[in-house]
Amino acid sequence: MDSLRPIVRNIAKCYLKAAQYHNAIFYGILLISIFVWLLTKATERLKKPVLQRVITPDLEKPTWRKGEEGKVKAPERAFGSWAPVNFKRPNASPYPDWDVHKTCPLPYRPFRHGPYHITMGLRTMKWDDWIELDNHYLKYHADKARRIEERGPKCCKTAPEAFDGAVELLEEFCDYLPQRYPSLYCKTPAGMNNILTGESFDIIKRPLVEDPMAMAARMVQDDLAIMFEKPDGQYYLLAGAILLAGFWRLEDKFGMPLSEIHTSGDVPGFKQKLEKGMMNFFRRVQPNGPVLRNNYFIQVDDELAWSHSIGDEDSDGAGWFTAEKNKTISNHYFRSERQSLRRLPRSGGVVFTIRTYFHPITEIAEQPYVPGRLASAVRSWGDDVSKYKGKERYQDVLLEFLDRKHEAQVMNGLDLEKEDEVRAYPY
Repeated sequence: MDSLRPIVRNIAKCYLKAAQYHNAIFYGILLISIFVWLLTKATERLKKPVLQRVITPDLEKPTWRKGEEGKVKAPERAFGSWAPVNFKRPNASPYPDWDVHKTCPLPYRPFRHGPYHITMGLRTMKWDDWIELDNHYLKYHADKARRIEERGPKCCKTAPEAFDGAVELLEEFCDYLPQRYPSLYCKTPAGMNNILTGESFDIIKRPLVEDPMAMAARMVQDDLAIMFEKPDGQYYLLAGAILLAGFWRLEDKFGMPLSEIHTSGDVPGFKQKLEKGMMNFFRRVQPNGPVLRNNYFIQVDDELAWSHSIGDEDSDGAGWFTAEKNKTISNHYFRSERQSLRRLPRSGGVVFTIRTYFHPITEIAEQPYVPGRLASAVRSWGDDVSKYKGKERYQDVLLEFLDRKHEAQVMNGLDLEKEDEVRAYPY
């Protein structure tokens, strides 16, 4: 038996070593598995799309960033003076697969769940996206032509001191539009031709065949306005083509400074929350810093050019107080503006392009999340915003309809947690 003890001890040692070895393998495999799992989760997290919230620029600061190619710091200058800047807009790439009959309007839905905040709501504009044309082009073009014929200088007007700026806008359109929409416009030595309508725009001949802003209006679906700075530091509306505005008239605002345009229109919170930032922005904006903003209204008739429900266009007493209260939902329309702002490098004028999108409420309420979010937004308006937007005249019918559509969407499985993924602002 004693002779067997060394053998047994050796066997035991071997067993212990084997056990330790297998334990080491086990724990090694376990550690590797944990590492692979952590790596997989980290990779999935990095790949997961991150929602980019639209941030309003700080209007107290210049609209440039150090190191950005082509960016120029706002120079010091006297009020009302502007030295031409050597800046050219980058060439536009053709709009992908654009078709005047098939390209649908972009689905702007620029409202948020409450609470409602009064801001300028600016965001950076890509140069390609300056002007948006779609399959409503022919209707807008015809409506504008009719309005120019019927109302003339009431809708389109250029002050003598703004003529060069208006012509500069024509030059910009004749350069940009054939690049962006080559199936609709063709550049010529004198300007450009509209391939679809047969119009030929000669922007060189003097005198021009019509007011330069009327000519510019025929080229795009947008309403147009150009503001110019005077020695008092205010920006004045001195050139405009306001043909499809719905609720305001160029003849009421022409020649007014920016502040008075807003105060005369009772824009909510202008003096307290908007005026200082807006004036700083206009003062600092450079030709290389274009921006966008959106807004929205509810309208209770189907007229794009002028909302007859608030009164006759030529009357002095137009206003929401004249509108019929709680018309059926089929009379409710969603009116949204997509505005671009940029400074013209030669004249220094600041150009507004104001593209209106106009759809029945019954149509947009079919889209996921829209009725619930719009109802929340309307309910969040303060008293001043509600008065400005005429809420008292339509809220009962509108909110009942939106609540019912939202409830139906939720009952049909709408995932409220995914709203920001599906409909990020301003869509």
